[in-house]
This record gives sequence, C-alpha cells and structure tokens, in this order.
Amino acid sequence: MIDRRIKFRHIQCFVEICREKSLKQAAEKLFLTQPAISKTLKELEEILGAALLVRNRAGVALTKEGEVFLHFAEQSLAALQQGLAGVEQVGAEGKVRLAVGALPSVAARLMPEVVREMAEIAPDVEIQIMDGPHAYLVDRLRLGMLDVVIGRLGQPETMQGLSFTQLYEERVEFIVRAGHPLLDSPDLKRIGEWQVIYPPAGAAIRPLVERFLIAHGVGEIPDRLESVSGAFGRVYTRRSDAIWIISAGVVANEIADGFLVPLPFETGITRGPVGLMSRPDETLSPQEQLFRLALGRAIARSGLKENISD
Repeated sequence: MIDRRIKFRHIQCFVEICREKSLKQAAEKLFLTQPAISKTLKELEEILGAALLVRNRAGVALTKEGEVFLHFAEQSLAALQQGLAGVEQVGAEGKVRLAVGALPSVAARLMPEVVREMAEIAPDVEIQIMDGPHAYLVDRLRLGMLDVVIGRLGQPETMQGLSFTQLYEERVEFIVRAGHPLLDSPDLKRIGEWQVIYPPAGAAIRPLVERFLIAHGVGEIPDRLESVSGAFGRVYTRRSDAIWIISAGVVANEIADGFLVPLPFETGITRGPVGLMSRPDETLSPQEQLFRLALGRAIARSGLKENISD
C-alpha cells in the first residue's frame, strides 16, 4: 500500500534535485523557491523515515536509501508521462504510424480483432501490418523497419538481441479439405501418399514438425511442397488432396467455417509460445503502449489464454 501522504510534487522535486544535483537549480527548473523545495524534500524524507540526500561541496549526493527510491521514482514519472502522452495521442488530430510484423497464424487469427480494438481506443494511430516468415520479420524488427513483431518464439540464434513476451500457446495441425480420403481412416504414417505442404527452412514451426515426425516414425516425404504462404495454402488445400502442416491459427477461420479440417493426430508436442517481440533498448512509444492494451483485450476476447492447456 502506497502511503497516501506521498504526493506527485514530492516525487517530482526529489527526481529533479537528483538530476540537477542542486536544490537551487532544481527549484529554478520547477519554478519554486529554494526554501519550498527544501521543505518538500524534508516532508518526503519524514514520510519515508529515511534520509535520501546529503549535501556536500558538489551539491547533493544520494544515500543508499535514496538510490533505491530514485530508481522507482524515475520509473513512476516515466510511466505517468507515457500515460499522459497516450491519452493525448487518443484525442490528437493527425495520425501516427505503428508498423507491426505478424506471422501468418497471428495475421489470420488475432490481428483482425486487434485492429478493431485499436480503432476504438486509438483511431488516430495508423497500423501498418506486414506478414511473412519468422526470420524475415525479426530482421526488419532489428533494422527498425518494424516496431513490434507478433508470432512464435524462434530458435535461440534468431532471437538474439530481442525481447519476447509470451501471450499464449499454439500447436501445429495437419490440415486437409473436407471430404479428404485420409479422414476415413486417419493414419499419420500414410501422409506420404499425398502431397504435403511443409514449413520451409527458417519457419518457426519447422524444427517442431521435424521432431514430431521423427518421434512418430515418419520418414522422408516424397512429394513435399515447401511454403509459408497462408493465402496459397488455404486455396490449394481446398482444391486438392494436399495435406498442409501449419499452425492452427492460420486456418482457424476456415476450420470454423467447415472448409478445412484438422486430421485427428495428437500434436501436443508441437505446442509452442506465441508472443510479442520488440527491441529491448527502446522506450515504448504512446502508440505501442496503446497497441499492447488492444492486444491484451483481443486475446482475452478470443479465449486464447484459456486454450493454453488444450
């Protein structure tokens, strides 16, 4: 419980004194008198029951207690500033852009709902969506061409220098058209009898699929077409007897509509985390803060968190 006697002016004065290393200069920055800022600092120290600063020839120096309190005081001010900027952004005229990379399963399943949420809470933020394979998107994230990427956690070597916040988990499915002959007698070892749309090298799910097939004694697939394109896979699978190995989110809408059907294989071993990737060394912009809020709302509405243990 935060002591209600601590006011914004206490935090602001303390942080400004630390930044300026002088009560006099801090008072000038805040348009206060030096006695007023000294009184505010004294009140804060009395509330906390600890000395935060000591005066010396150089001006002021932090005590150990002051060092600890400064860390969190600066975080509090930064968070408040971002909140104020976010509110201003919602009501501001003109648009600012947020570039979002979305792996195919996210682009198809989650992004439409996120965009609807953003339209409600931040109509003046222009969302630019780029989809594609994992390696392609994270490279553009590192280059600053994208602000965030949402998708499966990649291999360790592809994630270096990026932060990852897990949102939910997702499994891989073996997808066929409605009425496919394999649905009459499902057998994983028979998939080689048909053409298989297989995740290409660099796809986040490729290692998971390879381990799954090895674990179930499935050898080389003779007729294999490698593609990560959701648009191609949806059309081609519906119009042929091909078996499509893909993340469940890519085809969630088509499965719900009955056009495509998952083969009843137990693919729990392919389950993996889907999350938000970003550059960890950058302060979140107001529009990214709002995007994360919209993202959380969309996930809660979709029930994806509840499906983690499916």
